[in-house]
Amino acid sequence: MKKILAVLLALVLTFALVGCKEDKDPVKDDTETKTETQVETETPEDKSTIDVGIVLPTKDEPRWVQDETRFKEALAERNYSVEILFSQGSSAKEKENVEALLAQGIKVLIICPQDGAAAASAIDLAKSEGVTVISYDRLITDTDSVDYYVTFDSFSVGAAQGQYLVGKATGTGNPLYLYAGAATDNNAFIFFEGAWSVLQPKIADGTFVIKNSSEAVALQDKATLTREEMSKIIGQVTTNWDFSEAKNKSEAHLTNATAADKGKVFILAPNDGTARSIADTYLADPDVTEISITGQDAEKASIQYIIDGIQSMTVFKDVRTLVKDSIDMAVLVLEGKTPETTGTYNNGVIDVKAKQTEVVVVVQSNVKEAIIDSGYYEASEFTGLK
Repeated sequence: MKKILAVLLALVLTFALVGCKEDKDPVKDDTETKTETQVETETPEDKSTIDVGIVLPTKDEPRWVQDETRFKEALAERNYSVEILFSQGSSAKEKENVEALLAQGIKVLIICPQDGAAAASAIDLAKSEGVTVISYDRLITDTDSVDYYVTFDSFSVGAAQGQYLVGKATGTGNPLYLYAGAATDNNAFIFFEGAWSVLQPKIADGTFVIKNSSEAVALQDKATLTREEMSKIIGQVTTNWDFSEAKNKSEAHLTNATAADKGKVFILAPNDGTARSIADTYLADPDVTEISITGQDAEKASIQYIIDGIQSMTVFKDVRTLVKDSIDMAVLVLEGKTPETTGTYNNGVIDVKAKQTEVVVVVQSNVKEAIIDSGYYEASEFTGLK
């Protein structure tokens, strides 16, 4: 009996020891797993880094989606890492994007600001961390943290738009409707300034009669406008680069216009997206018989509108060249070299060194040559092309 009890006691002790071992091992394994994970996230070699960060305004406008595509094409054969982020029309999101890119160790920031002045705080932060800042297409203002500016000749864009309208006008008393970009965009002022330099003499001599801006009428005898004077006009006719706002303003202007203010009308539209919206609105009015309307950016939808005779012209700014200039500049900076520039733009604090790209006027007669033959778009993307 004593022998049986001894055997049973030995078995109980054996199972108890096995149970303790089985309970202990998972705890040990879990501790080891957590330690390995912690070391992995804290190892410097495992931290992802980006050489060039790119921040664009929004995915809601075809122009910037187009730029993203061109950047990806230009970067396909580069040996530098790049990340492209969108700010979706928010300066706060824009700053978050810059901060996120800085956290990834970028050395060069290419940024097209949503709001030129509001972007200053974001790039000040980048500059404080030794990052080279390239302002892309739109100039960042009110800061000395901008190193370079890559742009089209914005004054020439506006002048080309104004010249197109002048070339289409005959006689006197032609109804002229003015529209502008966002008051937060420095380019909107330069575009308008360029257009005004060509239109104003023809407004002063009676060729055109302004129909939708009392501020512009009050200043129509001034060949050169101050920034404050342009602000007053743009405040009345801004589209904020927004299709819906352009449509709403157009409808309001047509509602307030008499039949005599319509007929054959001339419209200064700031870009392609707003041009299409404005054109659709004016042509829907039975008292409007014909429009001459400007644009810029050579968006696919507007090229089709030009082929169809709806939009009159666009100023073609070859984004491939602008993107290439930006990337080439960034690469030179990464290689410790100094990029070449062709001029300067004052941003309210400093004269920013700039690389400028030429522009081309596209109308129905030269669409194929300028857009298709140059390889910018494929002929198959359009209908009715001759």
